[in-house]
Amino acid sequence: MHHIEIPQSVVDRAVARRGRRHVYPTLDASKTALLVIDLQNGFVAPGFPGELPMAREIVPNVNRLASALRQAGGHVYWIRHTQVVPGEAPWQRFDEFGASWAASLGETLVDGHAGHALYSSLDVCDADEIVDKTRFSAFIQGSSDLHQRLAARGIDTVIVTGTVTNVCCESTARDAMMLDYKVHFVADANAARTDDEHNGTLCNMVLWFADVRTSDELLALLDVGAADARSASVEADSR
Repeated sequence: MHHIEIPQSVVDRAVARRGRRHVYPTLDASKTALLVIDLQNGFVAPGFPGELPMAREIVPNVNRLASALRQAGGHVYWIRHTQVVPGEAPWQRFDEFGASWAASLGETLVDGHAGHALYSSLDVCDADEIVDKTRFSAFIQGSSDLHQRLAARGIDTVIVTGTVTNVCCESTARDAMMLDYKVHFVADANAARTDDEHNGTLCNMVLWFADVRTSDELLALLDVGAADARSASVEADSR
């Protein structure tokens, strides 16, 4: 698991600007979606070009969050990075940042390749949704229909997990915030190649884009939200 380190100076700047560490003290599960970004064989399973060993370590936390959110009435979305076939929606700029590596990785992320499949240790349920994206961010125009799916369900809050922390996860979280979603970024349910890269993203999230909490802290927030919902229901029934 990553060694998580957010400098106190970063926290202090955030608190000075908004008066508190966390923007969202409560969580309404019925309006919340867990986004699990790119936990596919191509990034998680041993032997693939894009393998991140750290991604295997976060799987238990992702599964815990998915189970708890379902039980609380929320929704789970498994996001798969999908390489388009040659000639369709080319992404030349990505290739320029490492053509040979991009090509070898891309081959494993074509729909139907073993690398494109979700990692087998993930607890995917029939009620969950699987969304394919073609860019780092699941929300950028033309990447996927995730925004439309969430809007149709009245979702206003997203919990971002997955890999790579500082690439697809950060890109998705930034765009979610700019689309006016409330964003939670889970410190121990995202994975990068190094602690420095991981923590750099966490600092950006704290300052500008999302509440950063651990899995245990998110689970506690879900418990509080569920208790509040039960209390409100009992009160309504007694009237």
